[in-house]
Amino acid sequence: MSDGPEARREEWLASLVDPAREEALAAGDDLPDRVAAFAEPVQGEPAFDPAFIESIGARLDLPEEGEFERPLLARAVRVGLAHIDATFQGNHPKYGVGTYAQDCHDSFPPTIIAAVDALTLWGMTGRAEELFGYWLAHFVREDGSINYYGPSVSEYGMLLTTGRRLMDRGGSAGWLAAHGDGLRRLERRLRDWMREGGAIGLLRGVPEADEAERPARYFHSSAWVVRGLSDWASVLEGHLDDGNAARQAREDAQALRGVLIEALEACWPHDPQDWWLRPTVEEEGYLAPPQGYITQSRLGSYTNYRYWPELLSSGVLPREWMERIVASRQTAGGQFCGVTRFERQLDDWPLMEHLEGLWALGRYDDYRLSLWGHIRYHQAEGHLTAYEQVSFPPGRKAADYCLPCQLVAVRAEGKRRNGER
Repeated sequence: MSDGPEARREEWLASLVDPAREEALAAGDDLPDRVAAFAEPVQGEPAFDPAFIESIGARLDLPEEGEFERPLLARAVRVGLAHIDATFQGNHPKYGVGTYAQDCHDSFPPTIIAAVDALTLWGMTGRAEELFGYWLAHFVREDGSINYYGPSVSEYGMLLTTGRRLMDRGGSAGWLAAHGDGLRRLERRLRDWMREGGAIGLLRGVPEADEAERPARYFHSSAWVVRGLSDWASVLEGHLDDGNAARQAREDAQALRGVLIEALEACWPHDPQDWWLRPTVEEEGYLAPPQGYITQSRLGSYTNYRYWPELLSSGVLPREWMERIVASRQTAGGQFCGVTRFERQLDDWPLMEHLEGLWALGRYDDYRLSLWGHIRYHQAEGHLTAYEQVSFPPGRKAADYCLPCQLVAVRAEGKRRNGER
């Protein structure tokens, strides 16, 4: 490797394979230490007073430190959970601080999706009920649309899955009676949306808030509608005793999945060495493929950091296609030490979607690599603040702190302990 931080950074940026992966995976039980030794950690200012965060975290009823793989992981979980109440204003959501404290970001769905998942994975279901109930009451309109400037289609499905996660992890019948109508409105909107062309078809819409002006038929969008409707059917059947509505939601989900699989078969290359698995049915203009490596273009970067991961986390793809997505990320310049690359930065706030896919595939070593890579190279040394974007090592803040990124380690370790889908 070349000498000097700038030369090393350029070498890592030019690498199509993760430069740390092979050594880290070979380290076995010592993987966290090998990850930590690979490069300099992130440096930066905390989003909140570290003593305040530590005081909140210390009061949480969590397993003893010795039950974690490393003490640092125990701290990452406590610090992450503490950031929920530090970031929210009572029950009112905030995405982060600085730029991300602006009111226009308050209703961003991934904030509540991540918070409810994190809280319920660690047994804090009552607090999750308070936050999710507030969110549904304030940000789901009567027609089932989300009151946000650029909600993605996939987020509608994720919110339905959030409802199932809450109920399956101890949510109360009283909470569902009070707030289930907000979820029903989301469901009705999705089922109307998929029929805009008459017969059930792939949903056309926004793929991600930053790309709100580029609507198309994105595969991850419809995949998460399939997942969301399927999970909502389980709530209808298991918690609301409405077998007829559950059957209708499940049938629509199965029909949409069939359309999705057929479209993917027609659009993705048959050559297994071709790593460009495009995210849409459409193929013109802005949607031209990146050249050389995945993060070479804006489309490639968004595909790598959000569209592919959400296809994985939906759980609706055949295993061999999930493996192709993971292989494309790992061989086309899509990650560094398990952390997600975006253009010339690292951007991990949607990393949990990739981890969901790795878990489903049984790729537990890659799961650990991303978890420890995230803690080391996306959270600041010492106080562990997670910025939305950081530079390649030596890491520095490239965008403000945001809560979904702070909760990656919390959710990843919670999922590992629970072993659930």
